[in-house]
Amino acid sequence: MKLLLTSAGVNNKSIHEALVSMLDKPIADSTALCIPTAMYGHPWVGPGVKTWEFISGNSENPMVDLGWKSVGVLELTALPSIDRERWVPLIKETDVLLVSGGDALYLAHWMRQSGLAELLPTLNAVYVGMSAGSMVMAPNIGEDFVGWTPPTGGDEALGMVDFSIFPHLDHEMLPENTMADAERWAAGLNGQAYGIDDETAIKVVDGEVEVVSEGNWRLFSS
Repeated sequence: MKLLLTSAGVNNKSIHEALVSMLDKPIADSTALCIPTAMYGHPWVGPGVKTWEFISGNSENPMVDLGWKSVGVLELTALPSIDRERWVPLIKETDVLLVSGGDALYLAHWMRQSGLAELLPTLNAVYVGMSAGSMVMAPNIGEDFVGWTPPTGGDEALGMVDFSIFPHLDHEMLPENTMADAERWAAGLNGQAYGIDDETAIKVVDGEVEVVSEGNWRLFSS
């Protein structure tokens, strides 16, 4: 799978160009599935109006509204109750997965419960994550970001990349997201970690990592 791990969506020219380069066809010819599941686990963004805004392409974070050939909804909490034959072929045929922000551990839990986590490495689709949708790919998210508590406890995510992500760096609405806060967060983790602002994304193709940015970011190594 190709990963485009953003803080706040495809919201500048550089990130948009990175996405286009990862597709084997134009956006207008590409099909997408949006995954809003993480939003339900976070008290700031779901359920309710903000979930609808993401699904309908009316949010402040450009993802669903980029001009896709078609956009569908894949709700992970529903998948364990329906036959895999109804949704697995759909995912395999989809060009892009658009994964919202919210609560990363809630998302990780439902990715595992639904069976999507085991499918992800086999897909040809481009995975576009936003905030928690990006953090979920890490080995761990760090204690600072634990909100919803998984049944097993801890801060373990999916581990599909070997680095963790601190999104929304230096965001004016998040005074606890300074570079100093990110540095302290990274010191509590094992391995590499990135602090990225809303103008930055991390592109991962065949294991090669590239930072795409028109803003500020930092790589922390423990």
